[in-house]
Amino acid sequence: MTHVGRMALETTPHGLPWRCTAMNRAAVFVCALSLAGCSGVQSALDPAGGDALRIYWLTLIMTLGGTLIFLLVTGLLLYAIFAPPERRAWLGRRRTIVVGGLAFPIVVLSGLLPYGLIVMRDTDVPMPGALQVAVTGEQYWWRVKYPEEGARPEFSTANELIIPVGQPVTVTVTAADVIHSFWIPNLGGKIDMIPGRINRLSFTAERPGIYRGVCAEFCGDQHARMAFDVVALEPAAFDAWRAAQAKPAREPDLPSLVRGRDLFRAAGCGSCHVVRGTEADGAFGPDLTHVGSRRTIGAGQFPNNVGTLAGWIANTQHIKPGVRMPSYGSFTGEELRSLAAYLESLK
Repeated sequence: MTHVGRMALETTPHGLPWRCTAMNRAAVFVCALSLAGCSGVQSALDPAGGDALRIYWLTLIMTLGGTLIFLLVTGLLLYAIFAPPERRAWLGRRRTIVVGGLAFPIVVLSGLLPYGLIVMRDTDVPMPGALQVAVTGEQYWWRVKYPEEGARPEFSTANELIIPVGQPVTVTVTAADVIHSFWIPNLGGKIDMIPGRINRLSFTAERPGIYRGVCAEFCGDQHARMAFDVVALEPAAFDAWRAAQAKPAREPDLPSLVRGRDLFRAAGCGSCHVVRGTEADGAFGPDLTHVGSRRTIGAGQFPNNVGTLAGWIANTQHIKPGVRMPSYGSFTGEELRSLAAYLESLK
């Protein structure tokens, strides 16, 4: 076959070489897609702490071992079906059954059980001097409270967990309505959030970064839109952030921001939200004292800026149906911009 002939065969959509090329491309795409899931802000395959690393190796060993055993059993099964009777006769001997059906599972499981127990023992261990954080899951957002610690006062925030790098963290979790589950894949295992019950999860972030936490228990229609950011800061940056968050809200210094604050008051937003330093003291919704400093709104759904804040206020039930906050479609465009600008200024 000439070179031209080979080229024609490779480009025809009906030939075997074309199908092989398509299969190769599909295999490359699947491999690339799989590798893409091995890293990122929400991946248990990219551990950022010792607890997550232990779970990662446990998963890797279990998966690899299970795959090898599956291939071995499948190979033996095919051999038993298709091999000539005189060659497969050894499969039915007493020694094969004892070794393969009894000794092998006992040895393998006897090795894996202690390993799994050791990982459980060494993971999620409370550490002295750990930063204490209380998180409450609610449909469909996260209430985050930093308790008083020495001279540092207590304050609340929402949908964001800021932690120092290198310091152990103990998160106390519960739920206000239905069962949720707290999970930060890069940093540790997950733990259930059950109404009326307190559970605890301990972990340590060993490198700075932004990670993503999610609700890992179906909790309602908007379960898939219930996420939060975990930001691991250097200790000095964390101390500065904590000091800033403990302060009351800043007073608006521009006419448009004053207008937004007045609209916030007139619309009764303070009945559901706290803005420390003002008369707004509602405890039903997220604390908005420093809402402008958060990276996202809507429990990790949108970047935090004036545009998304205005859209959220006007169309909560369209954007995230079922949330407790009603849509405020009665605001004019000018009013929405002023109100959103005021909230965005609360850094």
